[in-house]
Amino acid sequence: MGLLERLRKEWFILGIVLVIAVARLEPNIGVKGGPLKPEITITYIAVSAIFFNSGLSLKTEELTSALMHVKLHLFVQTFTLVFFPTAIWLFLQLLSITPINEWLLKGLQTVGCMPPPVSSAVILTKAVGGNEAAAIFNSAFGSFLGIVITPLLLLLFLGSSSSVPFTSIFSQLFMTVVVPLIIGQIVRRYIKDWLERKKPPFGAISSCVLLMIIYTTFCDTFANPNIDLDKFSLIIVVLIIFSIQMSFMFLTFLFSTRNNSSFTPADTVAIVFCSTHKSLTLGIPMLKIVFEGYEHLSLISVPLLIYHPAQILLGSLLVPTIKSWMVSRQK
Repeated sequence: MGLLERLRKEWFILGIVLVIAVARLEPNIGVKGGPLKPEITITYIAVSAIFFNSGLSLKTEELTSALMHVKLHLFVQTFTLVFFPTAIWLFLQLLSITPINEWLLKGLQTVGCMPPPVSSAVILTKAVGGNEAAAIFNSAFGSFLGIVITPLLLLLFLGSSSSVPFTSIFSQLFMTVVVPLIIGQIVRRYIKDWLERKKPPFGAISSCVLLMIIYTTFCDTFANPNIDLDKFSLIIVVLIIFSIQMSFMFLTFLFSTRNNSSFTPADTVAIVFCSTHKSLTLGIPMLKIVFEGYEHLSLISVPLLIYHPAQILLGSLLVPTIKSWMVSRQK
């Protein structure tokens, strides 16, 4: 694969690096009250646009085919939204006595609270030849669950920003997440044929809006002289993230391949990816809503920004190994 092709394929990861660099050079453009007016354009318009786009792109009609595999869905959702955040919380009790930046540690907890992503787990499951229908169902269903459960988990494990009351958080979540998602689904029903024919780049659209959100979040950070991020903490957090991913992938693999599990090798592939992947597209807007007013919001966001490319990189590297395992088990 040529350099240009590689850059084109990884444009979003490069985009994250670029917008953080631009925010570092000129933070005043994207700060609250600045020319971009992020308190309106990001908090309401950009977040609503992402979830309207999700509503348009979610193929809920495909979910019925995978609906009956209840045991698999229960395993994935319980692991993602119960075991994952609880295990991270217990792990962080040990890390809290270390000199690692406390806001990055809080960021690790937010990663644990996130729902599965709509795309990466499905793409990797398909690449291996696993149960794609189950991956689609759990990604979509997990996204719907995450709209309600993720904010509750964030508030449970981390508490809310003192400047935003609990009722305000959920009313804003309803108006900027639930309503656009429902409208997107209604619009999809009427223009489904056109969408199937034209195949609009939903992923690219959401990614561009997401880059705007990331940019303004880091503008607030770099405009605040009180915030400092030490390199030691950042390196340790990167290592922790890769360790968590590897450990949880191995754990889900062990659980789903037990003799009495009744899961097929194709099911195991979907379980491994869907249980361990976390959504950046849903996560960043939710953090923006739940922690509105936190001066350390961008530091809390850093682990999720690292986790996203890490899960794609690790998943892609493991595709050949998992594929050969699945083929050998199916013979």
